[in-house]
Amino acid sequence: MTVDTIVIGAGVVGAAAARSLVEAGSRVLLLEAFDRGHDRGSSHGASRIFRHGYDAADYVQLTVRAAAGWQRLERQTGRTVFDRTGALDHGDPRALDAIAAAMTAEALPSERLRGSEAAERWPGLRFEDDVLFSPGGGRLRAADAIDALLDTAAAAGADLRFGVRVASIASDGDGVVVTADDGEHHAARLVIAAGSWTPGLAGGWLSRNGAALPDVRVTEEQPAHFPLLPGPASDEGVWPSFVHHPTDPEVPSVYGLLTPGEGVKVGVHGGGPVVDPGDRDRTIDLVRLERLQRYVAEWVPGVDASRPASISCLYDTTPDSDFVLDRVGPVTVAAGFSGHGFKFGPALGDVLARLALHGERAPERFRLAVASPG
Repeated sequence: MTVDTIVIGAGVVGAAAARSLVEAGSRVLLLEAFDRGHDRGSSHGASRIFRHGYDAADYVQLTVRAAAGWQRLERQTGRTVFDRTGALDHGDPRALDAIAAAMTAEALPSERLRGSEAAERWPGLRFEDDVLFSPGGGRLRAADAIDALLDTAAAAGADLRFGVRVASIASDGDGVVVTADDGEHHAARLVIAAGSWTPGLAGGWLSRNGAALPDVRVTEEQPAHFPLLPGPASDEGVWPSFVHHPTDPEVPSVYGLLTPGEGVKVGVHGGGPVVDPGDRDRTIDLVRLERLQRYVAEWVPGVDASRPASISCLYDTTPDSDFVLDRVGPVTVAAGFSGHGFKFGPALGDVLARLALHGERAPERFRLAVASPG
């Protein structure tokens, strides 16, 4: 088969890229190794945090683009994918100062509170003394969002194929040939957005063309949902998304948000064991789970810490936790989303489409360390 652009991966980044590419007029073939909506990678599940809470201008600007993209997707499909519940950061005042300054620079509203004030407003949570509230943050309905991205890509003409594994990638004149389970596919350009599988798929091409990804560490993380307790925090509508930036070095960075019908999801941000993404048994580590339960019992009093429903998911993390969004010849690579990429979906799709079609570079921090041919 011959098309303009092949996309590998149907998680949030691949789905968004396929949609942006086909909307830009490219004939797109999307190949996904697993079933639609599978749970083997990083994009599965019902909910993800949306927040503007970064301390760097380029990230905050990307969140603004993403928010507009999610809203456009809602208008286009008539579906709700973004619930503006607000987002909280609390803990290290230096971290909160930097986040507040970066949001203010982009004219994003925020509110600084003392911990006691925050506890009155959000009784399901316990806070350190410094709290920052962002009304523009909230919760993404993750599975619904990916479905909406894929459906709109297909409606615009993209060919979506699931259960099709890619075996190899090679040059084909000025373009590429992708050999997959269903045969050979030729295209002028290729976007690899396969999450934790991207280093294995892209590594050979990059090395043959004088480039290399940074070290991407694939780890298995295990957040859990905790059911709400009766009381003032039992109303699902009162729960914002939250991130704890601890002042105590013994306490890890932790995130959380309510998933409607499932409880409050709480997870340690990274730190899980290194795994092979294609060969993990998903056995829950009881020591790590008990540690999470102790944290939840102390800091999330509105839930029942004794009744966790654990989740297994993957992080693909770069040394500096920055994404890789770059192009080498006809191949564009998206990798290393480091546990915080989902919220950016539509913005990343737009960045990748512009990079693949027109060579428009992503911000400096997202580029490979070598000069990439345009």
